[in-house]
Formats: sequence, C-alpha cells, structure tokens
Amino acid sequence: MEENKEAELLQSAAALKAFLLKNSTKSNLNLYDHLTHVLMKVMDEQPENAVDVIEDISRDVKRSMYVDKQSTLQDVPETTPAELLAEKQRQLFSATQDAEEDEDLVLAEQEPLWILLCLNSFQTFFQENAVPQSTYKPPPVVPKETVGTGANKFLYYVCKEPGLPWIKLPSVTPAQIDVSRQIRKLFTGRLEAPVKSYPPFPGNEANYLRAQIARISAGTHVSPQGFFLIMEEEDDEEGEPLQDSYDVNPDFEGIPVSEMAESLSTWVHHVQHILPQGRCTWLNLSMKPSEDIDEDEDMEEAEEEPDEPEPEVGPPLLTPLSQDAELFNTPPWTSKMSSTLTSVHAIAVLRSNLWQGGHAYASGKKFENIYVGWGLKTAGDGFSPSVPPTPLKEYVGDEEITEVPDPTPRDERELAEALVAAQEEMEGSDREDESDDDY
Repeated sequence: MEENKEAELLQSAAALKAFLLKNSTKSNLNLYDHLTHVLMKVMDEQPENAVDVIEDISRDVKRSMYVDKQSTLQDVPETTPAELLAEKQRQLFSATQDAEEDEDLVLAEQEPLWILLCLNSFQTFFQENAVPQSTYKPPPVVPKETVGTGANKFLYYVCKEPGLPWIKLPSVTPAQIDVSRQIRKLFTGRLEAPVKSYPPFPGNEANYLRAQIARISAGTHVSPQGFFLIMEEEDDEEGEPLQDSYDVNPDFEGIPVSEMAESLSTWVHHVQHILPQGRCTWLNLSMKPSEDIDEDEDMEEAEEEPDEPEPEVGPPLLTPLSQDAELFNTPPWTSKMSSTLTSVHAIAVLRSNLWQGGHAYASGKKFENIYVGWGLKTAGDGFSPSVPPTPLKEYVGDEEITEVPDPTPRDERELAEALVAAQEEMEGSDREDESDDDY
C-alpha cells in the first residue's frame, strides 16, 4: 500500500512539474523557470518585507528576459524602389486638398483616385513647362444697373406663407436675365435652392425669381394712356432726358371703359424695355477708359480694332400696346369688359398672352396690375433648349509642336528604300576615294 501511494505521489509531482514547464503561447516563458529566478533573486537580495514586494520582483525578472542583447548601433537599411514610389504617391496626396486617406478603399475605388491624382500633377507640370497658352478671352462682364435705375429700379420682397417673415430679393444682373431667357424652370419655393439648367444659371432660385420678376414687370406693367407723363426736365450725365422717369399727370380725366376694352392704343407700357444686353440702358463695353488710351498708338493697330458695336435700342417708355409684336401667331394681349349686362359698373380688363397670368384693369382714373402664374413665358407649341456651343478649334502653332499624321506603310517603304540607296551611294564614293589614294 505504501509503495502505491509513493508511486502516485511521484506521478502527481511529475505531472505538476510538466505543467509548470509548459511555455506560454504569448511570452514563450514557463512558470517553473520564472519562479526559480524569482526565488534566486529574493535569496540574493534578501529585501525587507519580501512578501510585499514579491510582485515587483516578479515584474523585474520578467522584464529582464526581454532586454535587447544586440548593439543599438545598426546599419540604416537601403531605401527600396517600393518605398521611393510610396513617397512620390504620398506627395500626390499632400498636393491635393480634396484627397483624404481611406483605409477601406477597395482596388476598384483606388484606381480612379490614382488617375485623378496623376492628372492633377500633370496639370501642374503642364503649366510650368512653357506650353502653348490658350488665346481664348471670355466676353466682358456686363455690369448690373444700380439700385433705383433700369431693371433694378424697385426693390422686391417675398413671403412664402402668411405669417412668415418677408425676405428681400437681391439685385438682378444682366447675365441672370440673359440665361433666364434661354431656360424654363419651375420654382420650388426654396430661395436657396440651386437652379440646375443649361446654360448654367449664375445664381440660386432667389436670383432666378428676381430675373423673372424683372422680365414680367417689363412686359406686363401697363397703364391707361395719359395717366403718366415723362419728366423731361431731368437729364442724365450726357444731357439726354431720363427715359425711366415719369410722374402722374394731374390733368388726366380717364378714358371710357368701352374704348379701353376695344383698342390697345389706349394702354401703354410704363416700365422700361429690357434690351438683349440684359439692361434697360445699353452700355458700350468696347469703349476704353481715357487713361488707358495710348496717344502714340500706331495707325495700323488702330485700323485693326473692331468696329464700334451698334447700340441696342428698345421701344421708348409709354409705348402703346398696339405696337407690341405677335408671338407664335398669337396676339400679345386680349382685352374685354368685365360685364356686358351692367356696363355702367363694368371695368376694362386686359390679359397678357405672352406672360399668362398677367392682368390689368382700369376704370376712370384708377388702374392696377397683377400677376398670378408660374413665372414662365409662352413658348408656343414646344420649347427647344439651347444647344451646346461649337467646340473651339485646336491650337495652331509652328511645325515643331504641331501634330502630323502618321506615315502610311507605303511612305515608310519609300523612305527605307531612299535611305538604303543613299547609304550605298556614300559607300561607293568612299571606295573611289581610297582607290585614288593608291596612286
């Protein structure tokens, strides 16, 4: 019995030692060696209160196992080609402000990004190596009219719903009026919304609304003839009477309703016409300021200057509606009486066929204008959007930088035969020279 117990104890001790000798999968150390080194350190140093510092001793022993035995002075490894390429690609990222690192990019997403970065770097190289510069000059910007004149004579405020605050619309520019004539867009009711169109509209929906208001006002604001008088005593800087200045005629006695309902000559426009330039008053953009004119300019250069453009002229203020042109075989206006049963109390009503939703009415010395519509001008049977402009011609330069078509196979054979014949002729002349030297 005692022998069996001794054998079991030896077997248990062997199993326990085997467990203590098992190396850790993280540090590749075993508990047996670690405890041995800890006990040896305790016996060598014999610290006071050893039980309280045993954990620190264990940590110091384990830390000593990881001391680098090699010298700290090592050779600097050589830079590999892959590292050089990575450095160049890093510079592409740093040169592009919009490029952001994304570790989740897959290969299909990385390739377009690399192409974009390479094209950006090529553009910088293209601009820094004296390549042919474009001779295209954008047309001059037409300045807008000041507040209180022309298309900006009045200020406009909008309100989306009753109870909401009123918002002031910005002044309109000639470019906005020009593009608004070429597009057809419905309003969304959000002034800050972008206007997506072709040609691109220079502004948001607030600017587009202001441009349409200017066009509608110029086309539909009418009044009885004789109600307003042009004030010719006020002159502009050139001494001409201001065409947008008028005042109420105190001697106006009114026009019979029946006459205003029958004849368009009894109605007049009292808002200035907007010229093709986008302004109510034409501005000569080709005129140079006096300080920019060189008195010593050669006569030849003066002759090469383009001719002065023809000034744009529109119908004068207070022009009768009878002179308005038809559009799409449709009369521009429709007039009638509000009632034929009680003509004594009837008023003259006028409706615009070009800006559907524009109305005017008059009775005696009173009149008013109102527009309720979509803000779109009549386009006839269908609207044809503007087509893109003709592409610009390629750069035309000297022979050194002008591309030439590739030679045909026949041209290549003829050139090769000519080179062979020339080489044979040179070899023949060399042999003749050597024979001459023998005599």
